[in-house]
Amino acid sequence: MNGITLSGFDIVVIVFLALVVLVFFAGVKTVPQGYHWTVERFGRYTRTLTPGLNIITPFIEIIGAKLSVMEQVLDVPTQEVITKDNATVAVDGIAFYQVLDAARAAYEVQNLEVAILNLTMTNIRTVMGSMDLDQLLSHRDEINTKLLGVVDAATAAWGVKATRIEIKDIIPPADLVASMGRQMKAERDKRAAILESEGMRQSEILKAEGQKQALILEAEGRKEAAFRDAEARERLAEAEARATEMVSQAISAGDVQAINYFVAQKYVEALKEMAHSPNQKVLMMPVDATSILGSIAGIAEIAKATFGEDGAQRRRAAGVPDTRG
Repeated sequence: MNGITLSGFDIVVIVFLALVVLVFFAGVKTVPQGYHWTVERFGRYTRTLTPGLNIITPFIEIIGAKLSVMEQVLDVPTQEVITKDNATVAVDGIAFYQVLDAARAAYEVQNLEVAILNLTMTNIRTVMGSMDLDQLLSHRDEINTKLLGVVDAATAAWGVKATRIEIKDIIPPADLVASMGRQMKAERDKRAAILESEGMRQSEILKAEGQKQALILEAEGRKEAAFRDAEARERLAEAEARATEMVSQAISAGDVQAINYFVAQKYVEALKEMAHSPNQKVLMMPVDATSILGSIAGIAEIAKATFGEDGAQRRRAAGVPDTRG
């Protein structure tokens, strides 16, 4: 078996090709999407490589830092904060940031994530420590806005943009939570008592208005009834005057029975009024029955005289003979 012998020229060619391949891979760099790479020449920053195919000077330029320019999330661990009214609460949060300038993020600050985390935690204590507990629990959006403004201004020098900072949980101590619960219950009881008293007040007002309207309607009813009674008494007086006038005319004409009728009517009405008296239970008085009967007989004679003449005229008109004696 014959071995392959290489001459000195062949060895030089192979070494040269190997150096070409090595130089090619050392000078050609492919940056993935969402990343920026910094290039250093002899330890000094020269430029930034963007996503895609890039060429550097082999063995003279090297890749310094590989930074993501996508928005990143940083979890802020729980820490205790003392509020303005000396209440101790446990607070945690979350921060979102994005690298805008890879060179400044790589060379202006060491360990970027740790720097942003410590800056966020410090400002959480500063912002929340200047507020009361009630403000912490009810103004969370205001806290987030203040934190974002402070942290974003501080990280701008590092080529970083703070996009959002959110407070996740604010946990007061257990005894403080119990006290807040009692305070809330007392406040609700107070509101309930106020609403109940307001309802009773409105009810009394409506009741008084109803009574007022009832009295007004009752007064109007009495006024109308009095008007009707007066009108009825006026009609009755007119009827009495007419009856008295007719009786007077009958007496003037010589009809004695008419006055008997008139007297008997008044006599019976007087007895009726006496019998209907509320204080009168037993009526004992002499009653002249003969006079009453005479008066009734007088009434009968008047009726007979009146209706008898009318009947005789009708019989004569019909040709019927009169059979009276």
